[in-house]
Amino acid sequence: MFFISNAYAQSASGGGAESSLMGMLPLVLMFVVLYFVMIRPQMKRQKEHKTMIEALGKGDEVVTNGGMLGKVSKLTESIVTLEVANGVEIQVQRSSVVQVLPKGTVK
Repeated sequence: MFFISNAYAQSASGGGAESSLMGMLPLVLMFVVLYFVMIRPQMKRQKEHKTMIEALGKGDEVVTNGGMLGKVSKLTESIVTLEVANGVEIQVQRSSVVQVLPKGTVK
């Protein structure tokens, strides 16, 4: 009275390489879709942000990632000094600037 049946080896099928390629096709397609849906747009946004940061100039009105509005009064390689009110200046990293506003927005 054994409840375990005997296991027999199956004969090898002829299409082993072809079936493994077909098995990898969904994985490759998922990677291609992931690239075009997530990776490529993110790289594009990073490039646009970098060009915006490099184009900053004195007198530009900007928004930081913390929501502070200010006018650029001084620029260094990595630091931007913003005038947020008359006589009140703050220093932020250049990378924290998220948007350049049209002239006349900040009063």
